[in-house]
Amino acid sequence: MNMVTATFRFFAELNDFLPPDRRKRAFSWPCARAATTKHMIEALGVPHTEVEVILVNGESVGFDRLLQDGDQVSVYPRIEGLGGEPLLKIREYPLSPPRFVADAHLGKLAHMLRMMGFDTLFDNQFHDEEIVALAEKEARIILTRDRELLKRRNVAYGCYLHAQKPEQQLREIVDRLHLTGSARPFTLCLHCNAPLRTIDKAQVLDRLPPRVRQHYDRFSTCDACGRVYWEGSHWRNMRRVLKDVTQE
Repeated sequence: MNMVTATFRFFAELNDFLPPDRRKRAFSWPCARAATTKHMIEALGVPHTEVEVILVNGESVGFDRLLQDGDQVSVYPRIEGLGGEPLLKIREYPLSPPRFVADAHLGKLAHMLRMMGFDTLFDNQFHDEEIVALAEKEARIILTRDRELLKRRNVAYGCYLHAQKPEQQLREIVDRLHLTGSARPFTLCLHCNAPLRTIDKAQVLDRLPPRVRQHYDRFSTCDACGRVYWEGSHWRNMRRVLKDVTQE
């Protein structure tokens, strides 16, 4: 097979996907003559969902650009701008506010996104095929620490989580997708993702612990699962998490 050679340089957190000897430096790599930018970026280990700008020889291109011998390829995550010509962003996220589907290892993150008011599907029994199908059908952003999941052909929108702790993962998503302004805290059920509605105390008295009946007057409920919420210690802890993450 005829081959061409291109030089690649990955920037910022995209280097985390590369072996140490290819990080933060330009390196040459052989490519099939019909290889596209998308094919080679993923062959080198970077999921296409993590890429937002590609420059080839200084020109902004898409994933379908065929690589030629001697091409200089610069690959960026989300960036504010590089100066010069307008940049061709690879994708625009599908909804505002966005909707998510989290893989089976991100239950705490899903819980906190719901806390912020973001529609987030999660089930620890989800298989990868189900996650991809839900994301494709409902234009959801896949959240995962599995880079191979994000390389699947049918995945249009995804975010790889570099952080391992849930609060750090939440901050990562909030910063990357600029979520602070579209958050609607405490409007979704933390357990089943359905909308909450306010309810009179008298209607839920028989479902409240004695101490809660005595000290709290404002309540909301989920019509899907029947859970009742009030502004107790758990609510205050969640407010603290939101304040820390959004830096309000």
